[in-house]
Amino acid sequence: MSRNILVVYKKNFEDVHDKALNEVRSTLELLSKEMDITLDYSAREKVSRSDFINRDLVIVLGGDGTLTSIAHSVDEDTPVMGVNSHPRELDNDGSYGFYMGSDPNNFKEDIRTALNGKSIINILPRLQAEIVTTSGNIIRSDPALNDLLLANTHQYQPSKYRLQRDKDDKNGGIDCIQYSSGCLFSTFLGQGAWYRHINNIEGVTFPEVEIDNHYLFVSRDLPRNDRKEDGTYWAWTNQKTTFTSDMHRGYVVADGWDETHFTRGATISVSLDGPTLKLLTFRSTIYDRVAYWIDA
Repeated sequence: MSRNILVVYKKNFEDVHDKALNEVRSTLELLSKEMDITLDYSAREKVSRSDFINRDLVIVLGGDGTLTSIAHSVDEDTPVMGVNSHPRELDNDGSYGFYMGSDPNNFKEDIRTALNGKSIINILPRLQAEIVTTSGNIIRSDPALNDLLLANTHQYQPSKYRLQRDKDDKNGGIDCIQYSSGCLFSTFLGQGAWYRHINNIEGVTFPEVEIDNHYLFVSRDLPRNDRKEDGTYWAWTNQKTTFTSDMHRGYVVADGWDETHFTRGATISVSLDGPTLKLLTFRSTIYDRVAYWIDA
């Protein structure tokens, strides 16, 4: 059976990334002599949504930033294999590569495992924001594997908004007006990227049955007198959060990449309704890496 593979790689003129690309390319060229494989390569900066259509496998060579920058273009049924081109365990200046299941040293073995259908398949939920403008237009942000930020586009000005959420199994319903530095939403897996640097939840663990259907929320820099334990300051919830803008101009930023703008009066709903991501790993599941956050 023919396999259609796209390799997206990080290109910043550092030898370590070029070396990793050469190793991946040579391995795939050898495999193409054994298997019916179609190969295409694209630098991260040049890839577009159409490049991902009808692919049997997408290989992302780089670090977590490379993967999150292009993952929003990948259909939820297309497997993604991350290869850390500059592992931190070999160089302190390298990438941690949380989502990267492979590396150049293991790629020869791992790509065969993936093509033989024996890799570990992790189905990861993603956050998405739906913006309804005052004229009734509906715009969806890119799906976020780590986090979504809703804030004033002028970060030196406060974010003003109405915040609403239905009751969940931990909190009652909320409906309040806030002035903060904006709202940050994080998936369970994404909390280590930014969320835990904003909200001190060290030592908090989460029920295993909730990690795929709940997300984290926090109002950044909310005045201390307004920080209540009722879900208005921070929450772990499975309910949609609705944000109604009272700012001249704001934006939604998915995983620190593309911005989707909105104006005063727009209503933004955030939930885990984004398309999932099919991520391949090889020696452990992605959740094994954060077992200390999980209450089994």
